[in-house]
Amino acid sequence: MKYAFGVLLFIWTGYSLSLMPKLTLDEFFKYTDFTSLTLAPDNSQSILIQTRHPIWDHNVNEYHLHLYSLDSKNMTLLTKHSSGLLRPRWHGEWIAYLIANLSNTIYLYSTRTEQTFSLPLGNESIHAFTLSNINTSLYFATRTLWTDETDKAYKNEWKDVIEYRGKERGDTIYRVNLEDINQFQIEILTNISLRVAELICSFDGKHLVFSTESTSQQMESMDDYEIYAMDLTDRSSTVPRRLTNNQAIERNLKWFDNESFLFTVSSEGSIDGEYRDTQGRLYSFDLLSKTIHRWADQFAGSIRGYDLLENGRKGLIILGQLNTEIQIYTQQSISSPLAKKIGWNGTYESIVTSCANNKSIIAFLHSSFDAPQEVYFIDNIDQLILAQSITNENRLFRERNLPKGTSYRWLNEDDRTEIEGILLYPPDKFQQKNLPLLVLIHGGPYLADLNVFYADWYHSAIMMATEGWLVLRPNYRGSSGYGDDFLYGVRLEMVSRPGKDILFGVDALIRDGIVDSKRLVIGGYSYGGYLTNWLITQTTHFNAAITGAGAIEHVIDWGTNDMPISNAYFLGGFPWQMPTRYQEEAAIFQLNKVKTPTHIVTGETDVRVPVAESYLLERSLRVLGIPTKLIVFSGQGHFLSNNPWHEKIKVREELKWLQKYGDIWIFVLSRCIHIGLDLYHYSFHQVEKAPGEPTLNIQDIIDNTQRPVREIMKLESITGEQGMLKCDCKQGCKTNKCKCKQANVLCNSRCHHALSCCNKRF
Repeated sequence: MKYAFGVLLFIWTGYSLSLMPKLTLDEFFKYTDFTSLTLAPDNSQSILIQTRHPIWDHNVNEYHLHLYSLDSKNMTLLTKHSSGLLRPRWHGEWIAYLIANLSNTIYLYSTRTEQTFSLPLGNESIHAFTLSNINTSLYFATRTLWTDETDKAYKNEWKDVIEYRGKERGDTIYRVNLEDINQFQIEILTNISLRVAELICSFDGKHLVFSTESTSQQMESMDDYEIYAMDLTDRSSTVPRRLTNNQAIERNLKWFDNESFLFTVSSEGSIDGEYRDTQGRLYSFDLLSKTIHRWADQFAGSIRGYDLLENGRKGLIILGQLNTEIQIYTQQSISSPLAKKIGWNGTYESIVTSCANNKSIIAFLHSSFDAPQEVYFIDNIDQLILAQSITNENRLFRERNLPKGTSYRWLNEDDRTEIEGILLYPPDKFQQKNLPLLVLIHGGPYLADLNVFYADWYHSAIMMATEGWLVLRPNYRGSSGYGDDFLYGVRLEMVSRPGKDILFGVDALIRDGIVDSKRLVIGGYSYGGYLTNWLITQTTHFNAAITGAGAIEHVIDWGTNDMPISNAYFLGGFPWQMPTRYQEEAAIFQLNKVKTPTHIVTGETDVRVPVAESYLLERSLRVLGIPTKLIVFSGQGHFLSNNPWHEKIKVREELKWLQKYGDIWIFVLSRCIHIGLDLYHYSFHQVEKAPGEPTLNIQDIIDNTQRPVREIMKLESITGEQGMLKCDCKQGCKTNKCKCKQANVLCNSRCHHALSCCNKRF
């Protein structure tokens, strides 16, 4: 009876899901993003929740800051603006926040009077600030202000000419006394030659610690990225003390106690020796001993976040990514073992804690394949599975028949490395066979596709799967969560090695019968765009490509992007040091092999992957006669998130492109059958790799052009005549004794089945 009941429940669940409507494109862009969480420091049962919402009539995304009461279950809107907020700081009754497009003003909200006060703090933009925990001091950093005379003299000398790097200068750190909110006083603490990235003040108010970055905000020298400290009790000392001297970028600073603080290094160098990227790591710095210690040093994955557990008395709560999930761990001390907490499958994010009067609150975001992201809270970390949801922003998505996801593993047959990815099945087609495939490649490369629920212009897999595509999201070499050696595997072969990881995954899906080999498409953005651009030069299997913000060469990319250190690291040196490698790993020199119709998007002001790369790709494909289209989003940088219409248009046009070209092989077969040629007698590789012109030109198919059977047979033939030859070599097909090798075509399944053949696709 129990078995029968289980079967009936399974059938009923599937039937119920099939009755739900599928997600539409309009609904897809109603997803609410949670951009930050902040807990009340005094454990007053309140949570600050920042969200992002599209405002279609005004062509902007709006950021809302809500104050949620766990006691009353009420949500109060504090502010909303068309640009994001730096993560709010909360001390006592005051909540301080900074609006990106009004960044010379800090806003203070009083939880006692429910009033908001604005603090205009000069003419320069504020890019870091913090509150003291024991007094009324606020600390902030801006670019060092020029005097009116200096500014006027510069403008008179240079007029409207841009003196590159000419106006770069370091920062000034200020202190503001907020004892009288209406007559606040500002004083200069120190001037530095770099830009302040983060500021934190110790619990006892005695120390100010800050991290730095380049004044140009371009990652050109690791000397720009260090941590400094100031003794706030010594007014005579105005020179910060440098604490670190390494080849790493330190981020996410947080005090552990009054004499030590924590920070992370995530795939941006190493604190040990020469520059080398690693997965996310967590460290603490002791001000007294000046030593650095690593937390969770036995964890094989990547650290993705952390906070104090009961103000540090019980150590830390740590978010750790291992393979395709981010789970919650605790560690009582540096020497204690890391303990995984029992929770839900999927991905935990943005964890924050608060503790007062021996009572804790823990808040976090959670989502999974079938559960959209919401905010949850719990007061006992050992009862994680009992956490309660306090938001219901994305309930629409729970009322739709959504794609279902699972993990999928395969081998790179070259070096026998196991690769993992995510498969997202179309609604009602979970684990079905012979499906059309979209390979959707994540950026980074030091990211990973996870058991998570996102819906936006970049994370479009749910929408693509809803439109009928089986979506493979491969965690290729360079992805986080699989160990430092796996991450390091992208170096020196920055597109060729991860590219092979991906193609072997496609082969495995074909071999397992999961996908239809004649309906394959590919896409990706940023580093995913690099790989998409590369892979359409390595195979003509893909009927269509949707690429965005991806480079096709590495010299101009290195010279004009904002992270040139990464290019030099991936390729083993500068262009003049490694010219051969810069060429070997560049798609531009192999674009003559491309047959895939390619859709391209880019932001008009992108400097992460310079917009010139997209123009170069479009022009090259146009010259080669390959169907292509370039869309440039005005006013957008690398992240297309300023205007919701831009986000929607990107996904809309990519779906149109896949609809137009994605089933091109179906068109080929139907046209060939129409003229009396049965291509089912020939393998996919044979038709694809025939010498001369393609059997049917892509544009000919779209224009409904017919070709004589005799002409088609001649184009397919190895000999140039109507016959179809094949080899039956036994020695690996390494020399021109092989008919296929001599004719410069690849062997196929009609030749032989020897795995030792060297004239295959890989």
